[in-house]
Amino acid sequence: MTEKTKYPVAQADEVLSNGRKLVTVKGIEIGIFYAGGEFRAWRNVCPHAAAPVCAGKVCGTRLPSLVQEYKYGRDQEILRCPWHGWEFDLITGEHLVDAKVKLRGYPVDVEQDQLYVWM
Repeated sequence: MTEKTKYPVAQADEVLSNGRKLVTVKGIEIGIFYAGGEFRAWRNVCPHAAAPVCAGKVCGTRLPSLVQEYKYGRDQEILRCPWHGWEFDLITGEHLVDAKVKLRGYPVDVEQDQLYVWM
C-alpha cells in the first residue's frame, strides 16, 4: 500500500468566494467545492463519459414529490455534468439516480485558511 501525501491546493476563501476551484495535483485535475458545511475534492472526470464534471453547474435538483408537483431543493449541493446533465451529490459524490456510480473523491484538510488534498 502506498503512503498518502497531503498537497496544498487553495485558500479556503478562494473556494468560498468563487464557489469552486479547479486544481491539478500530480497530473490529476480536481475540483474543490464547499458543500454540506465542509470542503470536498472530486476528480474532474464524469464516470459516464469522462467529461470535465467539475466545470458543471452547481445547483439544486427536483425532490421526490407527487405527480405534477415539482419541489426544488438541495440548492448548492448538486453538481450537474456539463455534457449530458448527469447530477451528482457534492457531499457524497453519488449519482442521484444510481448510487453505485460515484465521483472519485479525495480527503480534504483545512489548516488555518489553507486547504490540503490527500493523495
